[in-house]
Amino acid sequence: MMEVNLLDLYPKTKRNPDERAETINDEDKRIAKQFGKEFFDGSRNTGYGGYRYDGRWVPVVERFAQHYGLTAGSSVLDVGCAKGFMLHDFQKAVPGITVEGIDISQYAIDNAMEGVKPFLHVGNAKDLSSYGDKSFTLVVSITTVHNLRLADCKMALREIQRVGKHAFITVDAWRNPEEEARMKKWNITAETFMHVDDWKRLFDEVGYTGDYYWFIP
Repeated sequence: MMEVNLLDLYPKTKRNPDERAETINDEDKRIAKQFGKEFFDGSRNTGYGGYRYDGRWVPVVERFAQHYGLTAGSSVLDVGCAKGFMLHDFQKAVPGITVEGIDISQYAIDNAMEGVKPFLHVGNAKDLSSYGDKSFTLVVSITTVHNLRLADCKMALREIQRVGKHAFITVDAWRNPEEEARMKKWNITAETFMHVDDWKRLFDEVGYTGDYYWFIP
């Protein structure tokens, strides 16, 4: 298990948490947590404000491929794959690689990129029972498992650990009171978010030994 920032080449958000907090209300959060059209392609108050492919995952995927030694014989599962942008870039970066993705959102799967849509399925991170033990070279889950309540979050971490030979996740977290305040202003979907040390204790509790990093706005 290693804390490693494999998303260092991913563009950082330019949105101001203070301004975001001033415009978002409880109804916006309720809608966002449905992970439907309004979350992906609605207003910025309920999610992305338009989730479209722009190639930003390309350098990240190249980092993954190098770090984990991925080849044409490798396989990747994206837990929380959304519209499949990252898996599309895996196909380009590592020709011949096997890709698969699950997401809680039927809307995201229905509106996925055509090249990866056949490999995407509606599913929940807490239940990967359709996959065998160590059936993927790498399981990736970016800002997804924290959207589950604690008990289900633990189940998801155990499942990711079970089905992947390697794993990398990112979760909402903070390291100091200033970051905690920003996170609470920023968050609209996470159910389980905590100090980085508490996350590490949780990883030990559930036996997660994969790699990890933090989303801190």
